[in-house]
Amino acid sequence: MTRHIAIEGVIGAGKTTLAQKLSERLGARLVLEQFEQNPFLPKFYEDAEHYAFQTQIFFLLSRYKQQQELFQADLFHSHIITDYIFEKDKIFAYLTLQDEELKLYETLLTSIEKNIPQPDLVVYLQSSVERLMGNIRKRKRKMEENMSEEYIRELNEAYNYFFFRYKSTPLLIVKTTDIDFVNNPDDFEELLEQIQRPNRAPVEYYNPMVKR
Repeated sequence: MTRHIAIEGVIGAGKTTLAQKLSERLGARLVLEQFEQNPFLPKFYEDAEHYAFQTQIFFLLSRYKQQQELFQADLFHSHIITDYIFEKDKIFAYLTLQDEELKLYETLLTSIEKNIPQPDLVVYLQSSVERLMGNIRKRKRKMEENMSEEYIRELNEAYNYFFFRYKSTPLLIVKTTDIDFVNNPDDFEELLEQIQRPNRAPVEYYNPMVKR
């Protein structure tokens, strides 16, 4: 049984929205990344060079704490849906940290990552930079007002590089550019069917345009 499903994607890909919809449909326990609790994040978006390390370490430790609590006894849910995986922390670290900062980060990471539970399935929402930027502008979060297209482009490339080499768990890569699982019930049902399919290959790619 696919007990733990983790949704991943670049900022603006819709991972939290999909996690919420899956949780409602499956009656699953929903665990969301608490990014708003990071006091350094707004400062990072204003001055990445000076606040990258503090932002990254706060995220690393808060994600670690949250992951450790994932599989405590839960008598009410047979599924867990999360909107991130712990390993994605490295994507941001390698993109934003300086050499000496990265060495310290890796020392800390090595000491804790072996204790992290792996999901049963990771769903990577692959999107275009244009759609990501459109979604970011649409939701109008104050801390994201100055987020540049260049940063999202670099982040999108880093995510693609990471997940096209990802082998830790079964992986479903979903091309989201041509679907709307938020407002189109048929799109959501098709995606849900793909997520729930049994006997998965290690890596599968879902492009809804192939079916249409």
